[in-house]
Amino acid sequence: MIDVRRVRQDPDAARAALARRLDRTALDQLGHVIELERRRRATLVQVEQLQAARNAQSAEVARRKKAREPAVDLLATLKASGEQVHQLEADLKDLETLLNEHLLNVPNFLLDHIPDGEAAANRVVRTWGVVREFDFRPRPHWELGQTLGLFDLPRGAKITGSGFPLFTGAGARLVRALANFLLDLHTREHGYLEVQPPFLVNRASLTGTGQLPKFEDDLYRMASDDLFLIPTAEVPLTNIHRDEILDGADLPIAMAAYTPCFRREAGAHGKDTRGLIRVHQFDKVELVRLVRPDTSEQEHRLITAHAEKALQLLNLPYRVLELAAGDTGFASACTFDLEAWAPGVGGWLEVSSASTFTDFQARRANIRFRPAPNAKPEFVHTLNASGVAFPRTIVALLENGQQADGSVVLPEALVPYVGTDRLLPRS
Repeated sequence: MIDVRRVRQDPDAARAALARRLDRTALDQLGHVIELERRRRATLVQVEQLQAARNAQSAEVARRKKAREPAVDLLATLKASGEQVHQLEADLKDLETLLNEHLLNVPNFLLDHIPDGEAAANRVVRTWGVVREFDFRPRPHWELGQTLGLFDLPRGAKITGSGFPLFTGAGARLVRALANFLLDLHTREHGYLEVQPPFLVNRASLTGTGQLPKFEDDLYRMASDDLFLIPTAEVPLTNIHRDEILDGADLPIAMAAYTPCFRREAGAHGKDTRGLIRVHQFDKVELVRLVRPDTSEQEHRLITAHAEKALQLLNLPYRVLELAAGDTGFASACTFDLEAWAPGVGGWLEVSSASTFTDFQARRANIRFRPAPNAKPEFVHTLNASGVAFPRTIVALLENGQQADGSVVLPEALVPYVGTDRLLPRS
């Protein structure tokens, strides 16, 4: 969550900073925070003043008793002020609870350098690779998947519902190959610790990373246990160190996990629903880093480069977008989206999102570190990136690698994992 001290010290600056998100609801929540913090501070001052007066009165009562002087008036005053302090402390607790509830609904402050505006203002930072020119009409991945026997979307929908793909044969092998390739890349070359986390998490975990309370409608919930299927491995990975104080010498902590992910994506019905572009269950290798605040910016560049390396080895043309203020996610302070070119659908598809959250998640999850032995604990900075998400990566692999005869040539890096250099149409 945001640092309430920043709001208290300069509420106008906080409003101006949050206004960049172009989110009226967020500004309303901030308005509640400003007012509640004002009332909380005023109540706290009252309590402290009353406590100071009571301490002085108690000392005077003790003096009078020692001198055998009457103290009935002071005792009556102490009783009355005690009741007042008790009520004020109850009021203070209620204010703090309400303040925390509103703080949980206020998004992160953005870094100053990101562009203003909505999605149209997203800035292309760089591109990589050459967009292939075809001497035949490139086919979309759903046609290729059918002729190659890679997935069966109608039967997946029959088993569960729309947006739950069924991979078969070489398609299932391709999913497994991507998982092994990406985990090997990030653990062996980039130094991440491989983790196999639970796929169900509790409310505290989702609150810690910012999915709750705002995005509960996008989550799949197990009502009887009040547990949720993970929308991303970012949630369990980040929460491994929830409520811990880390040794600064152990930072950065870098973790990678391959998991399925589950998202309802409420409100996205009818948008990019054909094929694998928008699904409710998908596989992904996720990267998470816990770092010192003074290294946060360079760590963001590093984790982005790690995701880019995967796309480079897969020989997929891509571009890196720095998201504008109005398009940046709730918990993020700055996000780079990696979009791969998909010639069959004729567009750029997001296959990774690399974000720095500064101390926003760490405050919610209470993840701190000691910069030096015996030093006062500070909040870590958290970062994550998809390294990478599978469905749209598979879309790009199929559509970029397709040949006139209907086969798909695979990138060299995947050949040892798939066991072949190309996928062939079913006879």
